[in-house]
Amino acid sequence: MVVDKVVDKGVYRIIDANFNRVMEGMRVCEDILRFSADDAKGTAKLKSLRHSVYSAIKKLREDHLEELVSSRDVHMDIGKKSIVSEKKRKGLVDLFLANSQRGKESLRVLEEVLKLFDGRLSEQFKKFRFSLYSIEKTAVRDLHK
Repeated sequence: MVVDKVVDKGVYRIIDANFNRVMEGMRVCEDILRFSADDAKGTAKLKSLRHSVYSAIKKLREDHLEELVSSRDVHMDIGKKSIVSEKKRKGLVDLFLANSQRGKESLRVLEEVLKLFDGRLSEQFKKFRFSLYSIEKTAVRDLHK
């Protein structure tokens, strides 16, 4: 996977932040289904999706690890402060939905930004996003039981 043009440092920041965000969000959802709902099927689907996302971006991360990691600016990140609504959750369903939304949004950002690198990889992230929509629908229904 070779980028045919110079890529702005901000693009690497976007990829790095959203890759971490999607993995974190899906992990929270997976743990809710695993430990609270005892949902083996939902847990397996999320775990599989999480591993697929990791595998899909692994080559890009290996090829651009230095750019991705060096682009991080945790101390100066203007969006790192939590807003009030992020500090409270009404229950497990709300917690699940907040984190699945986080995952879906990050997958969409990656889908778009990865077009700068590889159109097929971008399409793969679109499929991941729709998989997460499906998992979310079933999980929310089951969490309400």
